Amino acid sequence: MRIYDFTVKNIQGEDVSLSKYRGKVVLIVNTASKCGFTPQYEGLESLYRKYGDRGLVILGFPCNQFLQQDPGSNGEISSFCKLHFGVSFPLFAKIDVNGENEAPLYRYLKQAAPFQGYELDKAGGKTVHDVVARHYPENLKGDGIKWNFTKFLVSRDGSRVARFEPSVTPAELEPAVKKALAE
Repeated sequence: MRIYDFTVKNIQGEDVSLSKYRGKVVLIVNTASKCGFTPQYEGLESLYRKYGDRGLVILGFPCNQFLQQDPGSNGEISSFCKLHFGVSFPLFAKIDVNGENEAPLYRYLKQAAPFQGYELDKAGGKTVHDVVARHYPENLKGDGIKWNFTKFLVSRDGSRVARFEPSVTPAELEPAVKKALAE
């Protein structure tokens, strides 16, 4: 199985087969509009503009599972992203990334790239760990998505998936994106 086997709804509610991104390097991110990591939209957009013509596509999946930090409608989320961060990469309908209603795509991603640990040497990593421990202690273990802005980088052929936790900024992710584009 690969990401190309999934169909998801875009932010307008239309079905999109991820097979349309075959041959691209795909960065999949669960996003939120009212999170401490929300400014990462700016860095994601920068990566998209810098490398989109070389084959990078970024797919944003809003999620309201973590302290209800994306409560708006799909239309409100789309407007917010465009107005505040100039987002032009594809956005998709709000989803669950964990639990009984989790999107099948995210079930696959978590299996393909299991959780490797919090980056406790970084302020953002420690913050995520502490917030998860306080609000979602059941998420401390296992491969579930820990917080907003977890990123999955998928190779052009869909065979390799790398996971980056929320504390990894888009700028810090750039070397991995460049490497994936060169393969």
